[in-house]
Amino acid sequence: MSAPTPEPTEHVDTEGNPTAPVSSDRARASLESLRSEIAKAVVGQDPAVTGLVVALLCRGHVLLEGVPGVAKTLLVRALAAALELDTKRVQFTPDLMPSDVTGSLVYDARTAEFSFQPGPVFTNLLLADEVNRTPPKTQSSLLEAMEEHQVTVDGDPRALPEPFLVAATQNPVEYEGTYPLPEAQLDRFLLKLTVPLPSREDEIAVLTRHASGFDPRDLDAAGIRPVAGPADLAAAREAVAKTQVSAEIAAYVVDICRATRESPSLTLGASPRGATALLSTARAWAWLTGRDYVIPDDVKALALPTLRHRVQLRPEAEMEGVTADSVITAVLAHVPVPR
Repeated sequence: MSAPTPEPTEHVDTEGNPTAPVSSDRARASLESLRSEIAKAVVGQDPAVTGLVVALLCRGHVLLEGVPGVAKTLLVRALAAALELDTKRVQFTPDLMPSDVTGSLVYDARTAEFSFQPGPVFTNLLLADEVNRTPPKTQSSLLEAMEEHQVTVDGDPRALPEPFLVAATQNPVEYEGTYPLPEAQLDRFLLKLTVPLPSREDEIAVLTRHASGFDPRDLDAAGIRPVAGPADLAAAREAVAKTQVSAEIAAYVVDICRATRESPSLTLGASPRGATALLSTARAWAWLTGRDYVIPDDVKALALPTLRHRVQLRPEAEMEGVTADSVITAVLAHVPVPR
């Protein structure tokens, strides 16, 4: 199957001004260059970079899990700088209130009226740092924003900027002082990406950079420059939406999700929303790799990050060392692959 000749599309920037037409090929090349640009500040972690780009293409959100000190926050800040997106950071703490995230009505004594003071959620890329260190009441302040791309205050819905992505970091749940995210909150995340400890070579490279004067708080000094923008992202999203999905691939995605519901190691399998999420991420991955159609390998490549947070282990399986990733990997090995 040959890819059709991409047509340029015209878009507007974040301020509503018209921009030059952007072709699908140019958008792909711009997004592919993100990896090398982010590498100026973050060593390794290519899978996490790819996952964040896939989420942007699918208008989804990302949960980054890893122990403290593996550059989760730096990764998100570097992505925002390379994409020329507005970004804000919220440090989630036990005393954080929902209005600290969404904003609130403030009384103006001069006009004797209430005016809305937007919270940090009104941005393109919201970094919700250590989201599981705040109680569920404050965690839920992100639910409407993530699902509806709006915030309702005093009965008045207010639209969020476009594009909008929540990149939430969390420490492993067994760490002291954490509140596990409820299933409804987890299901709002398109992907759950694990950020591992670096290899020995990567860790040496990190220390070498710091010894040479690298400051993670100064991305300009690190040389990160915008290599893509909202117009590239909009053109890429249109191209992803046109990526073809055969009936066999759709059935393959459904069979994978249904197999998780029948697994004896799980009390909760992937829902139909999980199936649609897997199909969306597979389409984005297919387009990023240069195809306008989805193949089974695209589905396999995104199955773990898309489904691992949508399934729930049985306590006895967890005690035996079974993980969500191992269950999904076994499912992929047993579900027949379409030819």
